[in-house]
Amino acid sequence: MKKLVLRYHFFVISCLTFLLQSCNTKFRVWVGTGGQQKIYNLKYGEHERQKMDVFLPLDYAEDAPVVLIVHGGAWTLGKKEHMIKIQKMLFENKIPSINMNYRLVSTRKKITYKEQLEDIGYAIEKFNSLAVKAELQPDNYILLGESAGAHLALLYGYRHPEQIKKIISLSGPTDFYSPEYLNSFYSKYTSPTFQKVVGTKFDRKNVSGAFKEASPIANISNVPTLLFQGNNDFLVNQHQGLSMDSALAKHNVPHKLIFMKRTGHVPRFFSRIKRDSIIYPNILEWIKK
Repeated sequence: MKKLVLRYHFFVISCLTFLLQSCNTKFRVWVGTGGQQKIYNLKYGEHERQKMDVFLPLDYAEDAPVVLIVHGGAWTLGKKEHMIKIQKMLFENKIPSINMNYRLVSTRKKITYKEQLEDIGYAIEKFNSLAVKAELQPDNYILLGESAGAHLALLYGYRHPEQIKKIISLSGPTDFYSPEYLNSFYSKYTSPTFQKVVGTKFDRKNVSGAFKEASPIANISNVPTLLFQGNNDFLVNQHQGLSMDSALAKHNVPHKLIFMKRTGHVPRFFSRIKRDSIIYPNILEWIKK
């Protein structure tokens, strides 16, 4: 019990240190039975969007991975609160987690997906500095992203296999450049968005290498990956998930595709049955295996 109390005491003291270094932060801590905690709006940078919620349940192992959750919203919208149900589900299953906001893509502010990847790195760096006090290991993360957040999770995870042990992609875009993408109807209505995300002009006849650089399917490394894809997803066409599944198989990367029929984009929002019987059980199995 003494060890448990010290764990959370030192963690909160460290969080308060970061609070005192910043202004106008709605930082708050909930402490439950036995010392379990939910820490809201911990800053990991100076931008107003650079905040994260840290949930520490009871009885996790020291080598337990921390699930870092990345919200969706077409790279230009969204917030961490949209992922709160997943974070609560992880908490109930005694899995420590971080739920982060990040800077949103803006042409005027010159923010692209690259700055968003930087924010994932900053959040990891900040928690690494607290990990010992929470009796967790640094650089021991599972990235879980949804929609645009899944794209960021895949890309960051494949580029940083030394930090990321597994990836979970919920309806994530994977390909902005291949002939299959360019020749699809899907590319005609998504390319303006991808152009903004990448920060480079999209020329269908001469596609810049920047779009390949931004595509997870072209950046695969040996990080075990769980994919969720709906066959009726009009925001992220089914071929994005199917092509990624094939590419992972070609590279002999441990992976699993949950291909859901009669299912659209981010189905956990619209189907409680699919959420509770398919999505959450597979997430938990992937984390714990």
